[in-house]
Amino acid sequence: MVLLLLPSPLPRAPYGAAASTSSPLSSRPRPGRRPLAGARCSARRTPPPAAVSEEAAASWAGELAAAVPWKAAVSGALALTLSFSCCVGLVNAKAGVNKPELLPKEFTTVIDVAGFLSSGQENRLRQEIEDLEKDTGYKLRVLAQNYPDTPGLAIKDFWQVDDRTIVFVADPTFGNIINFNVGSLIDLDIPQSFWSRVSGKYGNMFYWKDKGEDASIEGAVTAISRCLREPTGPSNCSEVF
Repeated sequence: MVLLLLPSPLPRAPYGAAASTSSPLSSRPRPGRRPLAGARCSARRTPPPAAVSEEAAASWAGELAAAVPWKAAVSGALALTLSFSCCVGLVNAKAGVNKPELLPKEFTTVIDVAGFLSSGQENRLRQEIEDLEKDTGYKLRVLAQNYPDTPGLAIKDFWQVDDRTIVFVADPTFGNIINFNVGSLIDLDIPQSFWSRVSGKYGNMFYWKDKGEDASIEGAVTAISRCLREPTGPSNCSEVF
């Protein structure tokens, strides 16, 4: 599971529901709506392993909070459990991962250290992500991994993660394969519950074990692309296709 991190735990709040369709989206700031602070993660909860001590969890949470200003752990690479309340959470961590040696030599929007995707699939995803960024101004980045074999925190600088970035981590280690870190400006246009719906549809264990990790990744990217291209309104992203 994945999680939002702060040095100290805060109360949990429920996470809602909503989803997707298709049409152009303006990247201009929307009047009357202020950016939310920080970023948000979407992930499935998993029980913490017995071997993890509270002291180790607290130590890692504090270390990560200082190292990652975007305030979210990236998938199982950084956290074994995540509890969250829209924008804050408490993590029980096993060990931090920061392996820049696993990053590719050249910039790419799709990093597959787990080998889930074929070269053709990677190229199609890169093209979809490039077109999406040109059309909307939003940056989607995909990391496929198997914890602990992951670049971990090193992706933050590699991808220059900011408030307009969605980091999508595909990792089957903890059951649900789909986890997100969502930049705060994206919250202005996309319902918070959309991310849970995508994770629930394409990330559940039954789906990816039946169709494959690659199908989960491609399905989620397509759903995100359709959602971000929709005009904003009370019912945008209300379905996940």
